[in-house]
Amino acid sequence: MKKTKSYSSRILRKIKRRKLFDYSYEQPASIPGTLNISQDAIFPNIALIDYDSTQANLITNLSPEACGDHLYTDSVSWFDIGGLGNEDFWQRIGSVFGLHPLILEDIVNVPQRPKIENYQDQLIIITKMVLPNLDGGGFCLEQVSFVVGQKYLLTVQEGSDRDCFEPIRQRIQFNKGNIRIKGTDYLAYALWDAIIDGFFPLLEIYSEKIEELENEVLFNPTNSTLAKIYQTKRELLALRRAVWTQRNALNVLVRDKSPLITDETIIYLRDCYDHAVQIIDIIETYRELTSSLTDIYLSAVSNKMNEVMKLLTVVSSIFIPLTFVAGIYGMNFNPEASPWNMPELNWYWGYPFFWVMMGIISTSMIYFFWKKGWFSNITPPNQRH
Repeated sequence: MKKTKSYSSRILRKIKRRKLFDYSYEQPASIPGTLNISQDAIFPNIALIDYDSTQANLITNLSPEACGDHLYTDSVSWFDIGGLGNEDFWQRIGSVFGLHPLILEDIVNVPQRPKIENYQDQLIIITKMVLPNLDGGGFCLEQVSFVVGQKYLLTVQEGSDRDCFEPIRQRIQFNKGNIRIKGTDYLAYALWDAIIDGFFPLLEIYSEKIEELENEVLFNPTNSTLAKIYQTKRELLALRRAVWTQRNALNVLVRDKSPLITDETIIYLRDCYDHAVQIIDIIETYRELTSSLTDIYLSAVSNKMNEVMKLLTVVSSIFIPLTFVAGIYGMNFNPEASPWNMPELNWYWGYPFFWVMMGIISTSMIYFFWKKGWFSNITPPNQRH
């Protein structure tokens, strides 16, 4: 179930549509294990990769009942379900895999907080996978659920069109590395590590975005610049929340362990934990940079205004004495009534003398301001880059 709030900011509404901050919650006094599936949820597609050290087979479009034939074989069975479908489908899945109703609730009622849960012979892992938006900038977060069994791994994704697991599928198909000689715990680690590493390319995009914002703030700040900074801060906060909770879940799994996770796989999970900590450090650095961009933006706008005021002050200072002279000679005193009433009006060279005097005053003031260095910090807007 998706929380809805009313925001006055267009940016927040846009981010809210990307499901960056949603968490699932139940109606008060609802029955435990109630499944709340969206009406527009994608119908599930079950793909099975069954492998051992000698072979790997891919089977698609399995039915829930057909999955039971591959649960307790000597090979490792990876059931990948894309889409949340309907309640009947999940009741059948729960019956085949022996899933507790609360497990189905955590899997279907998305999004959930990343966490680790132990259910007798099953280990439940809830994670967040980041995917870049195909319609432009930004990203979206999708929940991925792991059900780790002794000889099988069940993964559930919200969508079925794209994920970050293709390199793992290639490793299984072409027998790269040692994944085909390991168990389901190593497969769960490999998939979780792919999810964590999927944050790094996105952080590279945000690194370039922050650099562009720095240039914009320093050289050409506009009214939309502050909105871009605020949007970037909100998106980085969403990334931090997604990785932070996964780091905590990894820490719980490494510290408390599980009968389904071998000591050798725990070592690999520690490396995955280090990657999560590294991502958090990078995100914190980017958040500090975006926070400082707000102060730089305000300073840049203030400096821009100071430059404009300084230019206007220089122009006004030049025209003040010219206006004074023009005001004096604009007075209507009759020179014929008294020899003291503006005798310059009767001079033969009076009008050229007036313009020469104006030119001398203007040139002198411009030279004085230039010697004082007043023009050194005044940069035309089209030359600031």
